[in-house]
Amino acid sequence: MRFDHAGIATDDATTLGDRYAALFNAEIVHEEEFNGMLVRFLAFENGTFELLEPLEEGTIATYLEKHGPGIHHLAVETDDIHAALDGARDLGIECIDVEPRPGAWGHDVAFLHPRDTGGVLLEFVEH
Repeated sequence: MRFDHAGIATDDATTLGDRYAALFNAEIVHEEEFNGMLVRFLAFENGTFELLEPLEEGTIATYLEKHGPGIHHLAVETDDIHAALDGARDLGIECIDVEPRPGAWGHDVAFLHPRDTGGVLLEFVEH
């Protein structure tokens, strides 16, 4: 497995994306509306930032109301998301997603419950 991305909740993915692109000399490599959100990806040599702006009520809107803008989750890439989920379950970690589901950019994703991962929402991503 390797680091894939940091998911960042924001009220304005366009402005924040443009600011980060200028600050880090990073390229915005993908943008889409997905699952009630505007999602923008900025590429770095060793991963991406995934900026998440809610366009309607949902998980990210709720997160912003409770916590404000900031890091929402960290994601690791796996070549076998089913095996990764099985490994997490074998360690007694609660999987929010019992089976992988479609994620942004057409990837399969699955989340692990933060109560079992040191308070961090972790995501497995299979490209």
